[in-house]
Amino acid sequence: MASFQANDGVVGIGVKALHTIRQTLIEDLGEAGEARLQEIGYAAGEEIFQYFCQWLPEFAGIADPGDLDSTRFSDVLSAFFQSLGWGPMTFERMGKSGITITSTSWAESDPQAQTEYPSCYFSTGLFASFFTCLAGGSAVATMELECRSQGDARCRFLAGSPETLDAVYQALSAEQDFEAILGA
Repeated sequence: MASFQANDGVVGIGVKALHTIRQTLIEDLGEAGEARLQEIGYAAGEEIFQYFCQWLPEFAGIADPGDLDSTRFSDVLSAFFQSLGWGPMTFERMGKSGITITSTSWAESDPQAQTEYPSCYFSTGLFASFFTCLAGGSAVATMELECRSQGDARCRFLAGSPETLDAVYQALSAEQDFEAILGA
């Protein structure tokens, strides 16, 4: 495994601190705290992407993330996020217009939290920004479908265009099957 010195605005914090930030913002601000966590995550995403661009040549032997072969995509991104302490992840296409990001030990999740809804708000913002950068600036939105913080076995995020995820959200809110929206 390649080692790379973090710099250019990327710092590490402990999982306990991340859980405390989330808990405090939500306790103090409710839904506004959730939105703030997503905003903070989104702000972090671009810097994390820039760090990924620095990390990639040593790890994968390519300089441009756009040159990353689709067969290596999941393994390379999982190794990168693991190197930052977030945990392993897998990526799978969901239908024609969605990608799932799954982890059974995602750092933001807190199985002790017993939340009512998925609550990796920071990560949804981080992924949206990171994948927007990876897509060359084409907007990518993310939402969490399953969360270890609410008792699920894994955290599972869905990434796609903002319009697609809005339609998925509307379907979920109406307790309808959303997979048809993705062209599954």
